Amino acid sequence: MSLDLVIRNGTVVTATNSFAADVGVRDGVIVEIADRIDDPAASQVDATFQLLLPGGVDVHTHMDSLSFGMQSADDYRTGTIAAACGGTTTIVDFAHQQPGQGMLETIEAWHGRAEGKAAIDYGFHAIVADPTDAAITELSQLPALGVTSFKVFLAYKDGPMVDDAQFIRILATARDAGAQVMVHAENGEMADYLQRQHVAAGKLAPKFHASSRPPRIEAEATARAIALAEVIGTPLYIVHVSCEESLEEVIRGRERGVDVVAETCTHYLYTSGEDLERPDFEAAKYVFTPPPRDRRNHQVLWDALARGDLEIVSSDHSAWSFATQKSRGRDNFTRIPNGAPGIEERMTMVWQGVNDEHITPNQFVALTATNPARRFGLYPRKGTIAIGSDADIVVWNPAAERAIRQESLHHGVDYTVYEGEWVEGGPRTVILRGEVIVDDGDFTGAPGAGRFIHRAAVERQTAVS
Repeated sequence: MSLDLVIRNGTVVTATNSFAADVGVRDGVIVEIADRIDDPAASQVDATFQLLLPGGVDVHTHMDSLSFGMQSADDYRTGTIAAACGGTTTIVDFAHQQPGQGMLETIEAWHGRAEGKAAIDYGFHAIVADPTDAAITELSQLPALGVTSFKVFLAYKDGPMVDDAQFIRILATARDAGAQVMVHAENGEMADYLQRQHVAAGKLAPKFHASSRPPRIEAEATARAIALAEVIGTPLYIVHVSCEESLEEVIRGRERGVDVVAETCTHYLYTSGEDLERPDFEAAKYVFTPPPRDRRNHQVLWDALARGDLEIVSSDHSAWSFATQKSRGRDNFTRIPNGAPGIEERMTMVWQGVNDEHITPNQFVALTATNPARRFGLYPRKGTIAIGSDADIVVWNPAAERAIRQESLHHGVDYTVYEGEWVEGGPRTVILRGEVIVDDGDFTGAPGAGRFIHRAAVERQTAVS
């Protein structure tokens, strides 16, 4: 039986090895990897002098989300087109429960947001923002629907923040259902106290976002979340670790044998507190949570990624228009929608860590594709180049050079926090299930071609006695 597609003369890079090979695809699946594949009937992609990487897997995105009663600048159409152009072929997005809404209703609503718009494959995490008895009960039904991760906020008092009693119930429910819990770890009470102190003192500029959420309150909540998950016996995932103080708590938990995995996000490797000093309200572009830290933490985080103490780099893509949405907080930083774009820039910016010898090409693949696919029930269908895996492949040109410019990006927001960054290496061709969806930087796929991925459950852990 002939192949549908052959990618020729590339160097396959996986999380564990690199080798020259042709890759053959049939019915959207990789069916052959060999030194040479001869099939004249198949479509051909020439990858001479190029790397063949598994399509990126971004497990921390916020598409079509709400904040301060506003809709984010990227829906599933623009956001997933941007992801594709950056080399990401699968996302796991947050389905955010609204007040009074059930968890099943939340997942149904997010299916409606994605259907007919998603240009790449996708799954959902469930954010528990209104943990009523009924909502927590419904969580146990989500793994059967392919939603095997639940997120809680220990931050944002008077918003989605859960207290410890609610958090413990969610941990226990997830454990029994074969799911894992994701945590936004900041002490919400202290952040609220510091914000109120700042506002009372007239400290309203964007730079005070950082001092209202110092590293220690992130570390405290990280330690608390790990300790509670340890006692309950629930797999835990710490989102967006930004600083050494929080990282230290992750390492301590792992040394005790807790099943805790932590990520950082691209912007914590490049932005810093200095960006919150930018004039003319430009600093608002860098109001995300946790806030950017001092530059010393860049090397701390790169070292943790190289060691494996941090296992994943996500984008935390949360896009709010600078001109029309971030501006609502011009006179009070607490009213600035938190978040920054980055889904298209993620893989290219992490690749700069290869150029700078922070990580190897194999570690790059692990951090951006394989590890997130493994942790979130997508592997080996996603996250690797192997026989039987989906043919999600990025033809990566390590010699490409350019400056990142807003006008060249595909997202729906009006800025990038990486404006002007000179980068080497990036995606040339992006293939989703055997179909070319990006060719030489141009999106050639179809909105709505993305499929919902039913994710596997995680292994149940044993509680501490």
